[in-house]
Amino acid sequence: MHKTITLLSMSCIFLFACERSEISDTPPLISDTKAASQTHSVTAETIIRADSSGWLSHGRTYSEQRHSPLKEINTETVAELGLFWSFDLGTSRGIEATPIVHNGIMYVTSTWNIVHALDARTGKQLWRFDPVVDKEQASKGCCDAVNRGVAIWGDAVFTATIDGRLISLNAQTGQKNWDINTIDKFYPYTITGAPRVVKGKVIIGNGGAELGVRGYISAYDAMTGEQVWRFFTVPGNPADGFENETMEMAAKTWTGEYWAAGGGGTAWDSMAYDPELDLLYIGVGNGTPWNQAIRSPDGGDNLFLSSIVAVRPDTGEYVWHYQTTPGETWDYTATQHMILADLKLAGETRKVIMQAPKNGFFYVIDRETGAFISAKNFVPVTWATHIDQTTGRPVETEGARYVGETPALQLPGPLGAHNWHPMSYSPDTGLVYIPAQEAPHVYAEQTDYKRTNGFWNTGTELSAAALPTDKATFKALKAMVKGRLLAWDPVTQKPAWSFEHGGPWNGGVLSTSGNLVFQGTADAHFAAYDALTGKRKWRFYTQTGVVAAPITYQIDGEQFIAIASGWGGSYVLSGGGVFPTGSKANVGRVMVFKLGAKATLPELPDDNFILPDTPKLLDVSEEVLAKGNRAYDNNCLVCHGFQAYSSGLIPNLRYSAITNSEQAWNSVVVGGGLAEQGMPNFGKIIDDDTAEAIRAYVISEANSVRGQEFYQAIEN
Repeated sequence: MHKTITLLSMSCIFLFACERSEISDTPPLISDTKAASQTHSVTAETIIRADSSGWLSHGRTYSEQRHSPLKEINTETVAELGLFWSFDLGTSRGIEATPIVHNGIMYVTSTWNIVHALDARTGKQLWRFDPVVDKEQASKGCCDAVNRGVAIWGDAVFTATIDGRLISLNAQTGQKNWDINTIDKFYPYTITGAPRVVKGKVIIGNGGAELGVRGYISAYDAMTGEQVWRFFTVPGNPADGFENETMEMAAKTWTGEYWAAGGGGTAWDSMAYDPELDLLYIGVGNGTPWNQAIRSPDGGDNLFLSSIVAVRPDTGEYVWHYQTTPGETWDYTATQHMILADLKLAGETRKVIMQAPKNGFFYVIDRETGAFISAKNFVPVTWATHIDQTTGRPVETEGARYVGETPALQLPGPLGAHNWHPMSYSPDTGLVYIPAQEAPHVYAEQTDYKRTNGFWNTGTELSAAALPTDKATFKALKAMVKGRLLAWDPVTQKPAWSFEHGGPWNGGVLSTSGNLVFQGTADAHFAAYDALTGKRKWRFYTQTGVVAAPITYQIDGEQFIAIASGWGGSYVLSGGGVFPTGSKANVGRVMVFKLGAKATLPELPDDNFILPDTPKLLDVSEEVLAKGNRAYDNNCLVCHGFQAYSSGLIPNLRYSAITNSEQAWNSVVVGGGLAEQGMPNFGKIIDDDTAEAIRAYVISEANSVRGQEFYQAIEN
């Protein structure tokens, strides 16, 4: 239970038991590890050369294009594609990792940052490493216990954990090289992103802006784990002095006591690197609180929120920035995937960086200077009319900033027009392939806002986004929520084609020189599309939704396609119950495909779960139920779902035995009885009376008509 987010928004916390630490005693794949390091070490040269036999970096290359030149699997042969092997991850929750493949070994992470090393030919597990994360710390995450994968450099694998650690492992054995803490655990920092390694330095950011932190990104020596530099993304308290001239400059764009709530600006996901220019590009997130009227009451751009920032990878020295949403107030992060490419624009070849951030506009920026080139909206947008070609700034619509008590319905909402799910750029077609979506949100100012350390601090009235409770209105709302695979021309800033999905929160994208685009979907499928036309050429049922991005690699001249399946993350926990997709829980896997293969997935377990008796309604007033409803929406919804209807990835409170006992309920909600399993202790912000009002509301929802039959009827 947490301070929430949106109509279809962020999510969080957890009630699953912890797995024990385990490093397999499986012997190294190559017995002479010294010789192996001389022959097979990953260096900058191997990543730049981008041998298509492996997948050595998060976006395959430093440019993060997620495009492969492999073409054995193409529009003519893809019909023969079949499952070759699968590896059971034991959960569907929070699987967002891009697998890394090197020297015939695949490295992939699952829930709670467990690292699996698999034989990329057969799927056999070679070793497994469990970092034993502090799950109580994990409860401070905004968006579930997710992780987007590892990095590899030299003979080491690097993984970053939800509780703020960065760990180096021996790539052959899984033995730990070093394990360091990257955060101040007094503050609610978490890490969900994949590290990158540039010039022997492991680069990692963190999350926590919604809960009240000051963002930064750090570089650590890959050999020793020693911190080399740290770049803060927003200024701190001026009274403490500024770290450098860059922070002094940024502070001039803020007003009021912005530092009291941290400021936000966490760099929780995207990065890219240009070896020729020697520039590292960082995507920066939203403010704390969201609402700028509270955060920076006299306005200002609030640098470097919602910005792309270029720094020197050796020192962290600031070079340039471009801000996509000045003075952001809608949770419009610029942490979304960034791609480097050379485009011919107006007869001139330009080195550009491209991004489709949450705010709904597709940006083409000069990556040498940060100069604005062009931007157009790639989905319907209501908060701004356009981006001014001269200034590169958005022209906002009247009333978009929801100052005062009047709510404002906006597109996009905090879920974004494009979230973290990686897009792809094909030099063959010249198109960018975007996991785009439409998800509106009602914004309203939280007039009684009071900062609470370690809990949600948005400054927006989140109950304003409550779902309608009648079928007709809910059905109309559901029709507004959309998802698609969008092919976008970055030169003309126009769509080339789109393929409509059943809803939002679909997987990341891979393009190949076989004229194919691969994407997994929320409705539990993995598919291939013609890169030029968007026609679907092949489809496979995955049993659970897919949000991660696929990869491709080659062994012994044979091409393989790999994807990690699992239906988790913020939208799934908060909205996955009331916006069902047919995805199953606990069947997340790594799946590898090749031409002519005919393996099958294990049969789904029987759904023979017997629902317990519905708890009896409590004898309380309508005022108490309303109080419980608002407190639930502001604290519990992001994890336990709208109207207390869970997606099934964490316990459904409607069916929880603790609702039958005030004592048991309070021991968890205000006593912290399950804190070690990821359930926050709300005793600091919720008193016993409010906790009891929430229990009454949950029980009333368990007895309402808004259950499985209600939502299935909407689906049908």
